[in-house]
Amino acid sequence: MAKRTVVVMPGDGIGKLVMPEALRVLEAAGFEADWVEADIGWDHWIRDGNPLPQRTIDLIAKHKVALFGAITSKPKDKAVEELSPEHKDKGFVYFSPIVGLRQRFNLDISIRPCPTFTGNPLNFIRRGADGQPEEPRVDAVIFRQNTEGLYGGIEWTNPPPVVHDALATHPKFKAFADVPTEDLAISTRVFTRNACRRICEGGFAYAEKHGYSNVTVCEKPNVLRETSGLMIAEARKVHEKYPKIDLWETNIDAQMMWLTKNPEDYGVIVAGNMFGDIISDGFAGLVGGLGFAASANIGDDIGVFEPTHGSAPKYVELDPPIVNPIAMIMSAVMMLDWLGETDIAERIRAAVADVVAKGEVRTYDMHKVRGGANSIAQGAATTIQMTNAVIAALG
Repeated sequence: MAKRTVVVMPGDGIGKLVMPEALRVLEAAGFEADWVEADIGWDHWIRDGNPLPQRTIDLIAKHKVALFGAITSKPKDKAVEELSPEHKDKGFVYFSPIVGLRQRFNLDISIRPCPTFTGNPLNFIRRGADGQPEEPRVDAVIFRQNTEGLYGGIEWTNPPPVVHDALATHPKFKAFADVPTEDLAISTRVFTRNACRRICEGGFAYAEKHGYSNVTVCEKPNVLRETSGLMIAEARKVHEKYPKIDLWETNIDAQMMWLTKNPEDYGVIVAGNMFGDIISDGFAGLVGGLGFAASANIGDDIGVFEPTHGSAPKYVELDPPIVNPIAMIMSAVMMLDWLGETDIAERIRAAVADVVAKGEVRTYDMHKVRGGANSIAQGAATTIQMTNAVIAALG
């Protein structure tokens, strides 16, 4: 059988550090693939005015599966400042390349598992009814609608007359009628029925397959009546096909409070783009932080898998590197599951769990020391040492 080809996009910052570690683990576990590295990220924005080159889009379109590391994104003015001189004043506008990939390939379903690893010193601990500390087991999986909402990129500063006039037809816009257009910045939150239905169907199907008893739709329909209301309405329709699974409905603000009171009660959580981003980071904080936060971006026939952490440029120059590679490794495991390589995926998942449980090798975040050049002297493991421990645990 021919090897699979996987497009590899290290991206920016620590993405270039954790990607090779994930590939080492995959190969050690017996997954054979041809790795094709593709360009993406801030360097390409500065040099070419395009952080997502067409050649990268073509590779993903051809091979259907990709691993992605991390991306640097900066505000509009900073992005323009850093463009190479020959590209300034040419109308280039920075747009996140990972968001661009999601929209280009309609990777509308984002899956972000947040499971507790036994023995992780970063796990959430609370005080029980008897006053003693207790550590609830968290096993939430966030299904985030990945292509619409506030991340859709439909926004303006100083909106053109046609946009301003259209908005002025809404009664609520009267509050802004006297604001000069040059003083207006407008972002839209667009939901479509089909995308709401797909993310809800994805969440319920996952819950049924993996034995979860409830699906929670986390939105804000009491204020965002139209968009959140559409998501809730579609969730209720989909729920009719899954009568054995409870449907819960929560508001994002209340959910952020409840996740630190009773996180073990929640199974699959479905949300729109922005709220899904927020709630997934919240749950990740209960199970170790972004060093453990993996994700999948899934479309009809293409999957892109990435850790949810950023590029963390302050750690890039440290030698040896100290960042935690587990989020990248677990993102690669999600790729294996999607490809049907479940046996290899389970081996790696068990190896990571074994290393965390034993506690003999811990990166600076797990060691609870400040990240920096002195963290290793304080007992923290390097990025490479953590990878070596996972590989050793594969047996």
